[in-house]
Amino acid sequence: MRTTCAITALLAAGATAFAQSEVSIIEPTPPPVIGRVLAPFHVQQRIVPPVKLANSSRLEALIRAGNLYLSAEDVIALVLENNLDIAVQRYGPFLAREVVRRTEGGGFLRAVDTPLIAPPASVSTAGVNTNANGLSGGAGIGATGTIVTQIGPTPPNLDPQLYLGFQIGHRTTPETNTLLAGTSALTDGYRQFQFTYSQQFPTGTAGSLTFFNRRDYYNGNTWQINPFLSGYLDLTITQNLLQGFGRAVNDRDIRVARNNVKWAELQLRLQVATTVAAALDLYYYLVSFNDAVRIKQQALETAQNLLDDNKKRVAIGALPEIEVTRAAAQVSASEEDLLIAQTNVAQQEVILKNVLSRTGVQDRTLEAVHIVPLDHIVIPPAAEVRPEQDLITEALAHRPEIEQNKINVENQKTLLKGTQNNLRPSLQGFAEVTNNGLAGPASAIYDNCCGAPYPFFIGGNSSVLSQLFRRNFPNYSVGLSLNIPFRNRQAQADFVTDELQLRQNELQLQRANNQVRVDVKTALIGLQQARSRYESAAAARALAEQSLSAEQKRFQSGVSTVELVIQAQKDLATDSDAEVEAMANYSHAQITFNLAMGQTLDVNHISMVDAEKGLVERTSTIPQGVAK
Repeated sequence: MRTTCAITALLAAGATAFAQSEVSIIEPTPPPVIGRVLAPFHVQQRIVPPVKLANSSRLEALIRAGNLYLSAEDVIALVLENNLDIAVQRYGPFLAREVVRRTEGGGFLRAVDTPLIAPPASVSTAGVNTNANGLSGGAGIGATGTIVTQIGPTPPNLDPQLYLGFQIGHRTTPETNTLLAGTSALTDGYRQFQFTYSQQFPTGTAGSLTFFNRRDYYNGNTWQINPFLSGYLDLTITQNLLQGFGRAVNDRDIRVARNNVKWAELQLRLQVATTVAAALDLYYYLVSFNDAVRIKQQALETAQNLLDDNKKRVAIGALPEIEVTRAAAQVSASEEDLLIAQTNVAQQEVILKNVLSRTGVQDRTLEAVHIVPLDHIVIPPAAEVRPEQDLITEALAHRPEIEQNKINVENQKTLLKGTQNNLRPSLQGFAEVTNNGLAGPASAIYDNCCGAPYPFFIGGNSSVLSQLFRRNFPNYSVGLSLNIPFRNRQAQADFVTDELQLRQNELQLQRANNQVRVDVKTALIGLQQARSRYESAAAARALAEQSLSAEQKRFQSGVSTVELVIQAQKDLATDSDAEVEAMANYSHAQITFNLAMGQTLDVNHISMVDAEKGLVERTSTIPQGVAK
């Protein structure tokens, strides 16, 4: 479909404005030691740059003397760099990766997928097929979104937790037994410190280690050690034995989130293919509209020549006056046809500019320019038609929608394991080991009511710590806890609901496979039909040219009439329009076939690396002799 142009300059486009990927997350290196510890809690540590609303420099570089010179390759490059539909979808994989990060910390899944954005439609003209379904190549059968549910055991919090607590206070307690308390108003000045480290694991295991230290000073005279220091070191481990047991249940959200990243990447690929196909459709329709303008101008010139010739003949008495009126009416009709064709071009340019630019017609410079297509629609020689089954097999392997539906089925099966596990009772095993310690100085106000203090407890915090690590005063406990919900109707309903949704997704996958077969067959038939229509239209146009030429010669010889000449002109204009429309239909059919086969990116040599970055390294071309 492309005619090569004489190249006089190579334009380096987009390299400055789009030096880095359009979507990125900046993660500065935190300061050493303390900075690295506190970095995860700094809200601005990971920065998302603002959106880019400026067009790539390629667009401006292709404008010369009020014209925007575009080849089909330039259209593709500008779409990848500037199209907002692709720019919006470009955030999808990044959003999905953040959900992975969230689930790896034990968070729930989040729905962050972006729906496929429908491409713009071409200006509608008689005979040009702008069927949106045909253009989408069956894109409507794609999965509508990632599977995001949260039924079943709550995923464990996989980020470690650190708790530090310090408290200082004073308590006064009125006492009724002064013998025990040694005072009628017992006061306690205290301070305490607690450190707890806890972590959960995908196996369903949870553990915590707690260090506790407290200092109490009482005003009573019955305490042998005052102030006294107490503390303990406690290790607790719990294990889910039924509900919430095993990695298959507890890391299901992580696996689904990672699958959703693949889903989002496929969604971006599908958006790129759909948008590029639509842009090429718009471009080649614009080519056909320009051809239609040329045909209408030729028809107007022919009608004007006939009018001028008839006026001369009437002046010398060779024709009646009515023939001038008839020729003038044909000129008016031709002028109206030309105006409609020019209006179609103007409308198509507006739509195409909006696809190729981030600012659309808001940019006054872009709004004022006229698009000059450098390529023309070329109907290639008929190629050998491959067997339909081979085409279908290839399409099933390349269509992103099929893989998306497979991912959804896999996600549903993964999440079903959690729902099924929720049917089990809750059974937990636990083990706890606690080491205690006590120390302090001998009380200065002790009344020696109970003998001398035990020397082992005389000391400070170092004595408490040594008792803890020597395990002088250990506590042990192990046990099980069982919770059985009778009837368990909620869990049963959730499990069956997820099974039903799995069956729905399996049917949707089969539906997608069936639709691909329909798309390929329909697109192949449409391509064959478009070729036949073009061949018939080209033959009809050639015959119309011969008929007009013959009728004009007969008229010059006085054998024919003005009515026959005008009719021959109309026939040629109609057949020429039909040929242009047939070429546009063939272009549309070819684009639709590539989309149905999942080959749009391969056929147009589009790299997903370029599409993801929003930067095409390839340079653009301008025709020879174009003034700046």
